[in-house]
Amino acid sequence: MTHDPFTPPDPDQMRAHRVHAALARIAERHAATEDQRSRQVHPHVLGPHEAIRLVSLLASGTARLDETEPEVDTADITAALTLIPLARGEMDQLEAALLLMARGRGLTWHEIAFGLGLGTSQAARQRYARLSGRVATDRPPAY
Repeated sequence: MTHDPFTPPDPDQMRAHRVHAALARIAERHAATEDQRSRQVHPHVLGPHEAIRLVSLLASGTARLDETEPEVDTADITAALTLIPLARGEMDQLEAALLLMARGRGLTWHEIAFGLGLGTSQAARQRYARLSGRVATDRPPAY
């Protein structure tokens, strides 16, 4: 598909393409072998949060590179940064769903606040309100 130079690019489509390219790049460079994939939570599918974690651990020296694995470069770091909004969106969705499940199982807002490390039940309710607003409007693109 060629791009019409007189039509502005679709930012969502461009972002989805970058997300896919970021996952593919990190998987190819740092999750290509069984040993490399064993550093992940799920050894067969590299998810956004795993890709970010992997690049962070390798770049910091916390995880060791295989002898044939390339050094983490600036493009790897940029690829990981590209995935941050997607991973944050997934975490927001997980947290909102978990808060709903907690309420459905009878936990009070005070108990939820304690679990989240918040000082008041009002803070927990406000957090849920913010999360549910973001989840409803900021759905991450499919990858």
